Amino acid sequence: MNNKSKLSGRRQFIGNITAISALGAIGAGHLLSSCSSRNEYKPAILPEIAPDGPVLKAGLIGCGHRGTGAAFNFIDAGPNLQLTALADVFQDRIDNCRTALKERRGVDVPDENCFVGFDAYQKVIDSGVDIILEASVSHFRPLHFAAAVQARKHCFIEKPAAVDPVGVRSVMASGKMAEAAGLCVVVGTNRRYSLDYIKTHSMIKNGAIGDLVSANIFFKRFAQIVTRRQPGWSDMEAMIRDRANWIWQTGDSIVNLLVHNIDIVNWFFEKHPVKANGFGGRHRRRSGDMYDFFSVDFTFDDQRTVNGATREIDGCSNGEGEIIFGTRGYTNCQNRIWDYDNKLIWEYEYPVGEDGRSTGRVAKSPFDLEIINLVTAIRTGNTVNETQNLASSTLTGIMGRESAYTGREVTWDDMMNSDLRIGPKEYHMGSYPEIINSVPPVPGSSPGA
Repeated sequence: MNNKSKLSGRRQFIGNITAISALGAIGAGHLLSSCSSRNEYKPAILPEIAPDGPVLKAGLIGCGHRGTGAAFNFIDAGPNLQLTALADVFQDRIDNCRTALKERRGVDVPDENCFVGFDAYQKVIDSGVDIILEASVSHFRPLHFAAAVQARKHCFIEKPAAVDPVGVRSVMASGKMAEAAGLCVVVGTNRRYSLDYIKTHSMIKNGAIGDLVSANIFFKRFAQIVTRRQPGWSDMEAMIRDRANWIWQTGDSIVNLLVHNIDIVNWFFEKHPVKANGFGGRHRRRSGDMYDFFSVDFTFDDQRTVNGATREIDGCSNGEGEIIFGTRGYTNCQNRIWDYDNKLIWEYEYPVGEDGRSTGRVAKSPFDLEIINLVTAIRTGNTVNETQNLASSTLTGIMGRESAYTGREVTWDDMMNSDLRIGPKEYHMGSYPEIINSVPPVPGSSPGA
């Protein structure tokens, strides 16, 4: 699609869609954020390994780096867990994943359970698995998640939930269907499973910095690697192999990266922002149609504010995290709390290593804990469903992105009523000149801007 059609699509809305409420108390989000105003808040204790039980089989959709990591997390989560099926659009990614599983875990996924192509996800779902690990390109997540829920499969789905409002609302609907069916859904906003974040959250809930006032969140890193098009590659293959640089696949960095930090703010504030006003641009990105920096002011319904910023440019100062300010102090949300004299008043105690020094790392990887929680919930019958938390954080990022792209203030209701859908409507390894030749959005050029 060209830039003009993208921007005009952003201003088209449809009615009669109910907005998601502030972050719901469901699943692990409930366990880690609910409290009584009369009692001291105590976070849930997460299991370090899932309990034993009948064999659970999982199928992986998306065999790249993160998908392969999720497969390891599942295999390591407890006894009687089997990874039995793989899906990807590229054979070489399946081959690499199989090799890693064989060499590092002794797991051999048979040829007949390895599926290639855009319909491979359905073949994994139909292969007799109990759990779907969805770690594919973000654009496809709503489609894959809906199919998994319809087939009554428990799910782990990576972040972000989608790349556009239509996709987010699909994920919301699938999450509600999963809840009604008693299915467990855990999502990849792993900071909620990091023991240092959990402890800091409990400190803030118990008033360590007073009432929350505002926040700054940021994710600044080096430029993304460009995968140059090779002879014989179609438009589709070229874009997917260079996925980190295309809006329709990642949602841009404010959605793909800042979703982690947005999710922390939504968790601590117990609500999502209702409007965004920001800017962004493209200075040095060498491929695709994405921006390489954003700065967006998000506002809650009570007028408290959050500034979110991302940057992917080489040669700059990097870092990522969250700072939340309260009436009596501030925190980095992960492991420290200060007063306004800059005195450190609390610090998380990490485990001590053999040398007697702090390891600086949590005792258990949050990537492991999120899958352990999924398996534990399935085997104990204590259903967990984190879908709406992920959807809320993702749509917040999309709201900020659309404000930067258009140069206009964008509201939560705008996004909940928008018919914006980014990317192809049909999938094949062919030609997509309207997408691959698209240009980055230009603020102020949308109708009515």
